[in-house]
Amino acid sequence: MTRTVFCKKYQQELEGLEKAPYPGPKGQDIFENVSKKAWEEWHTHQTMLINEKHLSMMEPASRKFLQQEMDKFLSGEDYEKAEGYVPPSE
Repeated sequence: MTRTVFCKKYQQELEGLEKAPYPGPKGQDIFENVSKKAWEEWHTHQTMLINEKHLSMMEPASRKFLQQEMDKFLSGEDYEKAEGYVPPSE
């Protein structure tokens, strides 16, 4: 049976994650309030940001930047986009 959550990004009931993606309260919040669809989309977007902006996960500033952008992305707020990227039309 598939677990559903009310996704804060899409504002609707969608399939939830199988487990918390992070330890602690942040991971629990994502598990309870973010859909599998939104989490997968964040992973794709995160990869684009890392590549486009040449971020190093060894640098605390890069990790902090991605954390802030993840919070914005998953909350449906305006977030940083890779320069020159045009999403495919639906």
